Amino acid sequence: MAKPKKGLEAPRVDEPDPQDLTEIAAEELGSRESHDARHVASADLSEYDLEGSTFSECLLEGLTLGSTRLRGSRFIESVVTDSFAPELSAARTTWRTIRIDRPRWGSAELFDASLESVRISGGKIDFLNLRGSVLTDVVIEGCSIGELDLGQVRATRVALVDCRIGTLDVSGASLSSVDLRSSTFDRIDGLDGLRGAIIDDSQLSLLAELFAAQLGVIVE
Repeated sequence: MAKPKKGLEAPRVDEPDPQDLTEIAAEELGSRESHDARHVASADLSEYDLEGSTFSECLLEGLTLGSTRLRGSRFIESVVTDSFAPELSAARTTWRTIRIDRPRWGSAELFDASLESVRISGGKIDFLNLRGSVLTDVVIEGCSIGELDLGQVRATRVALVDCRIGTLDVSGASLSSVDLRSSTFDRIDGLDGLRGAIIDDSQLSLLAELFAAQLGVIVE
């Protein structure tokens, strides 16, 4: 990660370390239930209703989440690795002190969510919808994201590190200490929402082209 510059606060991310776990099968999971210190591995949770559930100090490995309903669920001090989800339905979820490794998600609907002390590493996400969410101390690193929707978000101490992003939408966003350096973007929508972000020289050239297009200026 690039060294923070004066005025930029780096994310303060705590690493979860779930211990003394009890292994359980997918059949033992249900909606609006609390699961503490559990290990769930290589389970197909497609079409499961887990709305309003709480996963605390858990290790969730190799889960298939095809149309799994997670709306309003809470993930606390847990690790999620190698998850696969053509469609991730996780609106209004809470993620606190979480590490997500190598996700393979198609359309990930996490709008109106709360993310605090979260690290997402590696993987590929076609569409990550965080519109209207609150992000505090979040690092997304080494990810390939087709479209990242940060419209209307409130983001504090967030870093996108070595990511390849097709379209970034920051329409109406409120950003503070958001570090975009070292990541690449093909397109940025809602340029006014970039106030409070940190960019590098190469990204500035992209933004210059976008500003010119927005103002109707022809550059030859």
